[in-house]
Amino acid sequence: MQHRAKAARSGNGPSPTLTFFRQWLKNPLSVAALSPSGKQLARLMVRELPDTARRVVELGGGTGVFTQAMLDHGIAPERLLVVELNAELHKFLHNRFPAANVVCGDARELPALVSNAGFDREGRVDAVVSGLGLLSMPRGLQRDILRAAFDVLTPDGRMVQFTYGPVSPVPREILDELGLTVRRGGFAWWNIPPASVFVYQRARSRPIPPVRAGERSGG
Repeated sequence: MQHRAKAARSGNGPSPTLTFFRQWLKNPLSVAALSPSGKQLARLMVRELPDTARRVVELGGGTGVFTQAMLDHGIAPERLLVVELNAELHKFLHNRFPAANVVCGDARELPALVSNAGFDREGRVDAVVSGLGLLSMPRGLQRDILRAAFDVLTPDGRMVQFTYGPVSPVPREILDELGLTVRRGGFAWWNIPPASVFVYQRARSRPIPPVRAGERSGG
């Protein structure tokens, strides 16, 4: 693809797998897996992007497996915002994808991160691709992340999320509370461990409710 050479920088630094594993050793509770996601899962994730998607946010960039897949898919690096909370992984991503917008921050603060990066100058984004480990998160944290994601999405935008196993990581009561629908996409049998892709969108009947005073989860 035309954007690949411009976006990815080769070098003699540590491999993505080694970088990811080192961060898992430092803090296994904050890193969702022992190793980065596989290429099969990455292909299934980008397959769920809208055909008209031009501006995309990625949550939990890790070492850039999904990032590279989106660039290969044709998303221009300047129209991709990658959010990573881990400082070392953020540095790795920034060096690997110098043409993309890579920021270090909390996914719950996504609207502020988008604004601070100037990524909202052209309006809302078409899709949010999430590599976060929602399955292991408290429900309040899941709710905060989904609400933040849909705060920056267009009315027809979607959030593409992977999880290990065959069941959506977000429980039905949170989806109902936020007015979201879910459908299952592909299943990556060859990922380690095998993983499913789920797509979340707004139900047509109601918007995402605003945050009430004192409602935001801690952590």
